[in-house]
Amino acid sequence: MKNILIFLTLSGVLLAGCKSAQKAQTSGEKPKSDMNKTTKGTIIGASSGAVIGGILGNKSKNTAIGAIIGAAAGGAIGAVIGNKMDKQAKKMEEVLGQTATVERVGEGIKLTFDSQLLFDFGKTSLLESNKQTLENFAETLKQNQDTDLLIIGHTDNVGSNAFNQSLSESRATAVSNQLASNGVSNSRLRTKGMGETQPAVSNATEGSRAQNRRVEIAIYANEKMKTEAKQETGQ
Repeated sequence: MKNILIFLTLSGVLLAGCKSAQKAQTSGEKPKSDMNKTTKGTIIGASSGAVIGGILGNKSKNTAIGAIIGAAAGGAIGAVIGNKMDKQAKKMEEVLGQTATVERVGEGIKLTFDSQLLFDFGKTSLLESNKQTLENFAETLKQNQDTDLLIIGHTDNVGSNAFNQSLSESRATAVSNQLASNGVSNSRLRTKGMGETQPAVSNATEGSRAQNRRVEIAIYANEKMKTEAKQETGQ
């Protein structure tokens, strides 16, 4: 029943959007642009973040997205959190530059590091040349103590399932340990290895396999941020 209610809620939002677009076309007005990220975060968390997070995370086959949406507070609280995440994502883009892809998802942030920038092929030890990248990232995290992280390792399909699973887990742990060594509290860090089970693209070519060798980081509000957001909204 809860899933049905969620579906109806989201359907209503989408229908309202369609009607607005039709009205704009009829009146000759320029259609409004897509919803901003904060608004998307509010809608995604409007009913039950955990349930919707499970649904979307499962459909997208992406653990990072599922973790972010599963932690959503929703409603006015979600809007406040989304605004805070907009600012943090912008800062991360400035600090990380081309070394990582920064995406705003719902009420959180998803980072994607190309494994080749962090590790030698098939290895789990961080490259010395890129430890500075994680040190810079750690500084942004220390400036914003109100988020938690899920660090997820991914591999291509070269090698056995068991090897790739172990490799992905070890790489996620290596990134977590590096952040912790640079002052990020261990209580904020969780790790998970997905092996070759969640490819971003097909493993058909070496170029595509390289894209699948990656480390993703889901960043989402912890209880401190949620409590502050509740206070800001008067709840």
